[in-house]
Amino acid sequence: MKRRQLIAAGGLLLGARAARADEEWPARTVTILVPFAPGSSSDIIARAIAQGMQQSLGKPVVAENRPGATGEVGARAVIRSAPDGYMLMHAPISTWAINVALRPNLAYDPVTQLTRITQTVRTPNVLVVHPGQVPAKTLPELVAWLKGNGGRASYSTSGIGSSDHLTMEMFKQATGTEVAHVPYAGGGPATTDLIAGTVQMSFQNLGSIAPQIRDGRVRPIIITSEARSPLLPEVPTAGEMGLRDFVVYSWQGFGGPAAMPAPLVARIHAAAVGALRSPQTEARLVDLGFEVVGNSPEEFARFQAAEIARWKRVVTQGGITAE
Repeated sequence: MKRRQLIAAGGLLLGARAARADEEWPARTVTILVPFAPGSSSDIIARAIAQGMQQSLGKPVVAENRPGATGEVGARAVIRSAPDGYMLMHAPISTWAINVALRPNLAYDPVTQLTRITQTVRTPNVLVVHPGQVPAKTLPELVAWLKGNGGRASYSTSGIGSSDHLTMEMFKQATGTEVAHVPYAGGGPATTDLIAGTVQMSFQNLGSIAPQIRDGRVRPIIITSEARSPLLPEVPTAGEMGLRDFVVYSWQGFGGPAAMPAPLVARIHAAAVGALRSPQTEARLVDLGFEVVGNSPEEFARFQAAEIARWKRVVTQGGITAE
């Protein structure tokens, strides 16, 4: 009987210590690891979250960049860290979902080895064309032009496996068209060569391409959001133009290593979403073309599973490889 009482007392003591540890978080600097280079959208948003969390928590919260292998290097570093809330990760769709679909030998599992905390933001893609080389102004005109062009048109992307790459592959599958892929090392050079006429078309994130659309350097055809964007109210959605199941967003997610205690996850979730939802931060992100999401860990997990399944279908049907 005494032994059972000691075991029970020990369990209560451990539980009390764990509870106190959760309550005391953060007692030191919290690092948000970004598995991409400084200046990337993941980096910009992570730093906005870090600033807001630091203000609300009263402890240092810093963003650290560790790029490599489309997010794999940084993701593995987070996976190896202790599940104590001091090493977190902010990363895009590629790290959380597309890598699983595109790379069969991926050295990490974003489903079982990471804790989902919240989907932070999303932004639709816009299909744009070079106005001097592509006469089409509507989707039916573009499809007709592509089919009559003998597959000689090309499109630029920010890299193999990026959301703009796989969105174009979805477009090709949905419209029965052929367009040659020209990958670049980022959205900047992909847009530069589109404007120069080196390629004829591209899907690009709303925030990055909106200024070029307003300047008339590229012509928009469709946007992949659920509804028209206030930034481009004249551009129809893919659904309006007859493309079914063509709502596509490039999105970002916030998480940490697996096995983080639920009370700790709840505390971090509240701090991160509070940072995102602050009027100043949300207004800044909207100006950059992002919509703040801030969903629950459970909603993020369900969304991630659906995204992985979707992009696996696109990759398999298109015979797409990472190389």
